[in-house]
Amino acid sequence: MGETAAQKFVELVKRSQLVEEEQLERFLAKLRTENGGKLPEKQEVLATALVEAELLTTWQSEKLLAGKHRGFILGKYKLLSMLGKGGMSSVYLAEHILMRARRAIKVLPKNKVADSTYLDRFRIEARAAAKLDDPNIIHTYDIDEHDGQHYLVMEYVEGQDLHQLVKEKGPLDYLLAADYIAQVARGLSHAHEMGLVHRDIKPANCLLDKNGVVKLLDLGLARLIDDEASLTLDNNENVLGTADYLAPEQALDSHKADSRSDVYSLGCTLYFLLTGHPPFPDGSISERLLKHQVEKAPSILKDRPDAPPILLHICETMMAKKPAERYQTADDVVDRLAEWLADRGRDVGDSGKNLDSKGGVGSDVFRRFAQSINRGSDSGGSSSPEKSAKQLLAPTVEREPEEDIGLAPIEEESEPEESEEFNSAGESTTDDITSAMAETVNDKPRVSLVEEAFELAEKKEKTKPRPRSLPGEIDPLRPPGFSGPRYGPPGWVYALAAVGVLAVLIVGLAIAFSG
Repeated sequence: MGETAAQKFVELVKRSQLVEEEQLERFLAKLRTENGGKLPEKQEVLATALVEAELLTTWQSEKLLAGKHRGFILGKYKLLSMLGKGGMSSVYLAEHILMRARRAIKVLPKNKVADSTYLDRFRIEARAAAKLDDPNIIHTYDIDEHDGQHYLVMEYVEGQDLHQLVKEKGPLDYLLAADYIAQVARGLSHAHEMGLVHRDIKPANCLLDKNGVVKLLDLGLARLIDDEASLTLDNNENVLGTADYLAPEQALDSHKADSRSDVYSLGCTLYFLLTGHPPFPDGSISERLLKHQVEKAPSILKDRPDAPPILLHICETMMAKKPAERYQTADDVVDRLAEWLADRGRDVGDSGKNLDSKGGVGSDVFRRFAQSINRGSDSGGSSSPEKSAKQLLAPTVEREPEEDIGLAPIEEESEPEESEEFNSAGESTTDDITSAMAETVNDKPRVSLVEEAFELAEKKEKTKPRPRSLPGEIDPLRPPGFSGPRYGPPGWVYALAAVGVLAVLIVGLAIAFSG
């Protein structure tokens, strides 16, 4: 049985096209020599040996042990691991088959791109994102399609997002926090200049690399400025973003959000870096969105009594309820933070340099961060499989998930989704391998790993209980008498001006006729 099970696993590896056949044969010959002329009895042992030889990643071996072998190859790329997934896309760590360059690939579900309007808008906005060229923005390299699967190829950066960093290490030192936010603001300013509003600025979308450079990622909700058509408008979506960092005007209508909405979200991100929690951490999604509209955020001094007053003022100005009262551009934010850092002998970007630190909360973070990188996970491939596999979106430790409203109308909180379903190495059976082999000669439609991941997500979404409004129930986001934030002069000013204009016209006409 051992040889048969192992041979079936080897056949699945060949069909997956993950390992070149000649390279696989050399490995098997060596393994047989070390194992008394035969392959290991358990397929799990064989899978582990392939991972240790850096021919498979842990994620790939788990999929193969579960009987999955289709979908590892996406055009010119080989999928190494899953970095994250959502209702609108899944993100994978991949490697260019010929160049061995690692990339992050965002794959769209087929049921979305079946709509030609959606696909057209996706292409337009992807092209706009590809024009962005800034050291503080994750680069978009390519957009392509393989067997009906549309995907976006992006820069892959080994690092740790700011949400993960704070949850792991606690609130940051003031100099670090100011530097990181200034770097994000620089990238944001470039995006705004190129005509894009991000609309989903949050700590988890700010990636810190090994050199202390912060890069803005996930332009998936971005909207072209002065473009009434949009990917989300065409799909009847109204509220986009993440509840804890959403500007008041964006909560009412995401498509009216402008660059100042991004400034508000960036201010909430600075608040999080300084306190370790968002401005309004308690309550349901609707309750938190309402607080962003009508309540002033609790003072940072409650968490950090020694917080510098000027830095607090910068954060509070960024988080002003009325867009007109905020910094009007991301460049304004960069200037104010750069000024504050300069008064302390620092420049924007100095956090990645070997400068003397005076300690404080968050000091020595890079030494600890370097240690966290070496803890290892499942991002193998032709390079070391034990390097970080969850670098772009997933944390190295368990963390509280930020609640994404995503590309969907607001709904009440639900239980966090479980990770992608598959049998682990310890639970895999010979039946999985046998059934997978039978599928290769079956006439039924074949489903790839990517499609299967989307199908699982859709099934979970369908089983979620939808919140129901009871008769007479009040929507906390729009209670009776509440019409949202009012910007500009009150209505009576316009009425008075109209009466004045009318009076002038009447007097003018009277004079004209009397003459």
